[in-house]
Amino acid sequence: MQHLDPDRLVLLALSEEQFDLDESDHLAQCAGCRYELDALRDVAEIGAEVQGMRDLPAPPERVWRAIEAEVTVASTRPLRSVSDSALRVPQGVERRKRAAWLKPVLAAAAAAVLAVAGTVTVTRLLDRPAAEQVTARATLSPLPAVNAAAGGSVRVLSDGVMRIDVRNLPLTTGFHEVWLIDPDDVTKMVALGTLPDAADVVLPVPPGTDLNRYRLVDVSDEPHDGDATHSGRSLLRGTLTY
Repeated sequence: MQHLDPDRLVLLALSEEQFDLDESDHLAQCAGCRYELDALRDVAEIGAEVQGMRDLPAPPERVWRAIEAEVTVASTRPLRSVSDSALRVPQGVERRKRAAWLKPVLAAAAAAVLAVAGTVTVTRLLDRPAAEQVTARATLSPLPAVNAAAGGSVRVLSDGVMRIDVRNLPLTTGFHEVWLIDPDDVTKMVALGTLPDAADVVLPVPPGTDLNRYRLVDVSDEPHDGDATHSGRSLLRGTLTY
């Protein structure tokens, strides 16, 4: 998947441009671009938050050296060639030049802000979780006897967990449980765990589980009867795809 232009992401992070439909669709599907956009927005937000701060200690000399190096690299970087149509739109070219200059300066400014603002800000940026790596997905649909408004989605992540988002499940006097079932032999199944009263739940997938075989995700209504087997009352089902 082709990524959005980095200069364009800078302008979007600074709210200088509006998202077009293609960009919104791309960001909905591309975790890498979402992560980069969020990081740029964090830098912009930190800069805005510290504008009113006074009497702060001077940044270390190493920060100023880093800023000087970034700006020097930006000023000596050769210009990219542009098409004839771009040359006929000076305003667009000027905006791209501005973005190309602004990106390294914004990064250098972030270093200065972090050095002055303290460890809380450092933790906020550096402890950001890595973007989710989704290995499989499923859409959960209600079975015929279940309210049509019920449903949900499933994402299997590369770190061996399943993220389940459900809505409008029927009320139960017992509990809701998530299963992986072999559609070629529905007597073969793996219990993943129960669903608490939360819309978004993460459950571990048992190590060694073959998701190509146990590819049917099932949400059931289970009674408090001490029986660990499936009750036979399925509410939602969906098949994992890769």
